[in-house]
Amino acid sequence: MNPTALLGNAGALTWAYRMAPQFWKRYSEDRKREIRRAPARPNPSLWTDRGIHAAWLGHSTVLLKIDGTTILTDPVFSDRAGLNFRLVTLGVKRLVAPALAIADLPKIDLVLLSHAHFDHFDTPSLRALENRGTTVVTAAKTADLLRVKRYAAVRELAWGERIRVGPLEIRAFQVNHWGARMRSDTQRGYNGYTIDAGRYRVLFGGDTAATDSFRALGSSRPFDLAIMPVGAYNPWIHYHCTPEQAWEMAGDAGAEFFLPVHHQTFALSSEPYLEPIERVAVAAGRHPDRVAVHRIGQEFHTC
Repeated sequence: MNPTALLGNAGALTWAYRMAPQFWKRYSEDRKREIRRAPARPNPSLWTDRGIHAAWLGHSTVLLKIDGTTILTDPVFSDRAGLNFRLVTLGVKRLVAPALAIADLPKIDLVLLSHAHFDHFDTPSLRALENRGTTVVTAAKTADLLRVKRYAAVRELAWGERIRVGPLEIRAFQVNHWGARMRSDTQRGYNGYTIDAGRYRVLFGGDTAATDSFRALGSSRPFDLAIMPVGAYNPWIHYHCTPEQAWEMAGDAGAEFFLPVHHQTFALSSEPYLEPIERVAVAAGRHPDRVAVHRIGQEFHTC
C-alpha cells in the first residue's frame, strides 16, 4: 500500500493495527522511553589529513577519514528507523542517540549506502546530508529513494562494479542478505564495499549473514580496517551473522583491525544488549587490540 494513502486512511490504519498489534503495543511503550546519550563523543575536528580515522556513531553509521577524504556509512540519525510520514515515523526507536548530530559532522565527501532497509537507508538523515559537494554510492536500483540532483553525484553499483570518487576506488561485492524496502520492491540491490585509498584499504561489510564472499576479497594487500555487522542474529541467523562469523569473515578478507557495528543501537532481535560485543571479545581471543571500538562514540586511529 502507498504510505501516503496509509497515513490518510483511517480504515487502513485500523487494518494495520489488526495485522500487527504487537508492533503498535511496542510503539506505544517506546514513546514513553527516553533515548540514552551515547557513552562517548568523538571529536573529528582533531583528526589529521593523514592515516585512517574512524568513529562509530551508532548502528551501522561510521564516520571515516582516510588521508583527508571523509566517508559516512549507512547514515541513520533519526530517533526511529522506519516509514517516515514527515510528522511521525512508524518504526523501531533508538536505544542510544547518535554519538554526533548531523550538524556536528565535518563536510562529507562520500556517503556509502549498503542497501535500502530502513535501519541503513534513513530518508530524513539523507535529506539533511544533501550537499552539492557530496557523492553518494548506493546499491543497484535504490537511487530512486534519493533526491539525486541535490548531491554532487549519485552512483548505483551492482556486485563486481567499481567507481572512482576522488582519490578513492569503491567496489561493490556480494553479501548474504536482501534489499527489499517494502514487500513488493524485491528488485533492489544490497552490497558490501571495499574502499581502496592508495596507502590504505577499508572493508565495509554492510549487512550480511555468513557467506564465503569475503574469501574472494583476500589479496597480498590486507585491509587495514573491516567494518562488520555483529548483531540481530537471534533469531535472524539466516540474514545476520554472529560475532564469531563476522570475525572469521573479516579474517578471510585479510583485515588487520575489526570495527563491530549493527548492535547497541536498536532492539532488532532477542540477544541480550551486550552479548554481541562480549562475543566479539571472545572471538578476538589473544588479539583484543585488533577490536577497534567497543562502545558507541569511540574512535579508532592508525597512521
